[in-house]
Amino acid sequence: MLNEYTRFDALGLAELVRKGDVHPRELLESAISRTEQMNPDLNAIIYTFFDRARSMASGPLPEGPFTGVPFLLKDLMDSYAGEPLCKGSRGIRAVPEENSELVNRFVSAGVVPFGKTNTPEFGLTITTEPKSSGPAHNPWGRGISTGGSSGGSAAAVAAGIVPMASANDGGGSIRFPSACCGVFGLKPSRGLNPMGPESGEGWDGAVAGHVITRSVRDSAAMLDITAGPEVGAPYRVSRGHGTYLDACGTDPAPLRIAFSSRPFTDATLNPEAVRGLEATVKKLQELGHQVEEADPEIDTDALWRDFFVVVCAHVAAEASLTKKDFGKDAFAALEPSTLNMAMIGRSLTACDLVMAKKGWHAVQLSMGRFLTRYDLLLTPTLIAPPDPHGVLPPTRFEDILLKMGSPVATGRLLMKMGLVKHFAGPTLSRMAFTVLGNISGLPSVSMPLHWTDAGLPLGMLFTGRMCDERTLFKLAGQIERAFPWADRYRKLD
Repeated sequence: MLNEYTRFDALGLAELVRKGDVHPRELLESAISRTEQMNPDLNAIIYTFFDRARSMASGPLPEGPFTGVPFLLKDLMDSYAGEPLCKGSRGIRAVPEENSELVNRFVSAGVVPFGKTNTPEFGLTITTEPKSSGPAHNPWGRGISTGGSSGGSAAAVAAGIVPMASANDGGGSIRFPSACCGVFGLKPSRGLNPMGPESGEGWDGAVAGHVITRSVRDSAAMLDITAGPEVGAPYRVSRGHGTYLDACGTDPAPLRIAFSSRPFTDATLNPEAVRGLEATVKKLQELGHQVEEADPEIDTDALWRDFFVVVCAHVAAEASLTKKDFGKDAFAALEPSTLNMAMIGRSLTACDLVMAKKGWHAVQLSMGRFLTRYDLLLTPTLIAPPDPHGVLPPTRFEDILLKMGSPVATGRLLMKMGLVKHFAGPTLSRMAFTVLGNISGLPSVSMPLHWTDAGLPLGMLFTGRMCDERTLFKLAGQIERAFPWADRYRKLD
C-alpha cells in the first residue's frame, strides 16, 4: 500500500476505507513507514504515539468524511488528552487532560492522530527552527526553511507522510509554511473555527486554526466539520448556506479581483514573487475573471507597530503563565527572542494596547470598504523564495543583546530607538502580506501556484470577504482543475 498511499488525498483514502479496499490500520502503517523513512531528514514530526494510534485504527472509528485517514497535530494549541504539549519550548511539557474543541472536531471527522509536528516556540516566528527540537527541513531542499509556525505540518503534508495536518495562524502561520512547502493552506475567518475550551481567542482574535492539505477539497471538507460556534466563544459567525465541499467543486461566476505587489511593511519584492504574481494574474484572466491592480489604503508603519504591540502583550502574559505553571527554570529556558518580546510586552501600558487595537479596527474598516469594490485581493504569499536555515532566527550576538534588556524601561526605550524594528525587521518584512488577514480577521488562502527556477515553491495569496470562504474555495477549486499542482508532488515520492 505504501507506493499507492501518497497518490490519494485524504478524501480519496477515506473512500478506499469506505469501499473496503483498505483497512484504517493499513493506512496508518503506511503513514508510520513513511514517517520512519522521511522524518529523520525532515524533522517535521517531533513526537509520536504509534501504539495509541494503532489501537484507535483497529477499533471502531467515527463515521465522517475522513474515517481512517492518518493525521498529525501541531504541537502548539491542539491539546490531545494524555499526550505532551510543549509549544516548541524547552521548558514546557504539559499533558492535557482533555482535548481542545478543534481536536474533538478533527477526531469526529474520523482521522487517526499519531504524532505532533514541529513548531517554533509559542509559534512566534515564520520559520520552524526551535532550540527545543531543532529545525524542520523543507522537502524541496534540505537546509531550507519550511516557514512557520506550522512548518512541521506543512513539511509532513508536502512530503506525503500525511495528506492533511493541523495548523494555526496568527500572522501567516498556516499560509506562510504552505507557500514555502508548496501545499494548500486556508486561514478561516475570525471565530469560524473553535479556539476553546482553554481560550476564547488568540492574540486578540488574530489566531485561527484549521488544516494544511495537498488538495483544495480536503480543506473544504474539514471546514465543513469544524466550522461553527462553541460554548462560551466570543464570536458567533455565519457559515452561510451550502457546504464548502460543494463550493470547491463549482466554478465561480466571473470575479472582480484586485492584485497588488505593494507589501504592507518595509520590504522589496523578489523578482520571483513578481513573476509568480504576473503568471497568476494571467491564469485568472484565462479563466474569465476581471483582474486589475489596486492597493488597499493601509498605513504600513502603523500596521507593523500595532501588530507587534498586541503580540508582545500576549507573549508577556504567556511567559508569566509559563513561570507560574512550570516554574522559574521553565521561564529561564525560554528562547532569548521570546524573553525579549515578553520584556517589551511588560513595558507596554493598557493605553498602548487599546491604541493598537484602534489601529486594527482602522485596517478592518479599510479592507471592508476595499472589498465592496472587489471580490478578492491577490498578492504573493511570500516576498521571496524560502530562506536557508539561520536567516530568520536571531544571531548569537542578538541573543546576547536581547538577554541584556531586562528592565521594563528598556522595552520602551528599544521601541523608541527603533531597535525592535531592527531585530524584528527580517521577520516582519516577510510577513508583508499575510499579516493583513490576521489583523482584519478576513479569510485568506495560499495556493501553490509558482515554483522558482531553483525548484522551490512560492505561493500566491487570496484574501476574501468576512465569512466568504465559499468564494475562495470556488476559485481555488477552479484553479486546481485548470492548472493542477498535484503532479509536482511526484518529485518527492
